[in-house]
Amino acid sequence: MKKTKLEAKSRVERGRKISKGRKQGLVPAVIYGHGVKSESLWVNDLDLQRLMRFSGESVIIDLAIDGKDDRNVLIHEIQRDRVSNKFLHVDFFQVKMNEKIETEVELVFVGESAAVKEQSGVLVKNMDKVLVKCLPADLPSHIDVDVSMIKTFEDHVAVKNLKIPTKVEIEIDPETVIASVTPPRTEEELSKLEEKVEADVTKVEGVVKEEAPAEEAKKESK
Repeated sequence: MKKTKLEAKSRVERGRKISKGRKQGLVPAVIYGHGVKSESLWVNDLDLQRLMRFSGESVIIDLAIDGKDDRNVLIHEIQRDRVSNKFLHVDFFQVKMNEKIETEVELVFVGESAAVKEQSGVLVKNMDKVLVKCLPADLPSHIDVDVSMIKTFEDHVAVKNLKIPTKVEIEIDPETVIASVTPPRTEEELSKLEEKVEADVTKVEGVVKEEAPAEEAKKESK
């Protein structure tokens, strides 16, 4: 089991008061779980960035609260700023090591497809995570998707082709397609994309085509 440590401290600030903590490089967080009392926390922004960069979301975290109260948690949800992508809030879910959990695990695409390399196809990824069920200690940090098995445009990688640890269950139809390769666009298709279609506004309901000034003058003189 891959496990990493993260420091946290209790938080009493609420509402607008948390902006001060954010300016100090802290991210507001909360911890909860089955039979676990919800608690508000602070975590260091840089520590969280390092954790996400080197471990990802699908990992059991040893969350040390106030330097003494260690909890086994998973990241349940992360909220980010849409513009800056900075962390706004983190939800930690406390797990029990003897109870199975359901969580999403990241898919990592490895290998090289002959359909892409030799036939200039385009790799299509239908999903980047899968839902799994297992004990926390058996949770994989990621699952590899070997795209080298896609040799032609008719081939694909399905859930059933993944190498899943024996103690891990995948909560999805095994026939679900994860990745495939589409052929490159033909010259005819590309030329059609470049064509400009001019819409006739007179065919739009409620729009009346204005007559030319010369035509209006002729009508008035009759």
